[in-house]
Amino acid sequence: MKVLTKASMVALLALCAAAAFAQGAASGPGARHMENLAILLDLSDAQKPQVQSILQGAHTQMRQLFQQSTANGGKPDFQAMHAAHQQIQQDTLQKLSAVLSPAQLKKFQALEQMHAHGFAHHGANQGAPPPMSN
Repeated sequence: MKVLTKASMVALLALCAAAAFAQGAASGPGARHMENLAILLDLSDAQKPQVQSILQGAHTQMRQLFQQSTANGGKPDFQAMHAAHQQIQQDTLQKLSAVLSPAQLKKFQALEQMHAHGFAHHGANQGAPPPMSN
């Protein structure tokens, strides 16, 4: 059960982080993340606003889910959150599949997996895997 809880929270944070790529302020970290995502996925000018809108929608849904789960002051139902997160993630991928090429969608999923497993770092080695220990 603890593994499911931790996995649910990691997955929730991963989707929120992916959606943060799409936070489209004119400047700041949100815009920088979207620019990085556009470069990594080789998005066309037509795809950029579509992807941004899809990810912002997912981010909004995840934020609402989290707020609803903590609104009553009790402990959130992590199984319900996990199921809802998976549905939002599936919906997001389905929407992205209408905008991205199969290769771009595969890259997006790989980036999402890397982020979920802690490969996204801030600073000089942003996006690089952690050094291997001997």
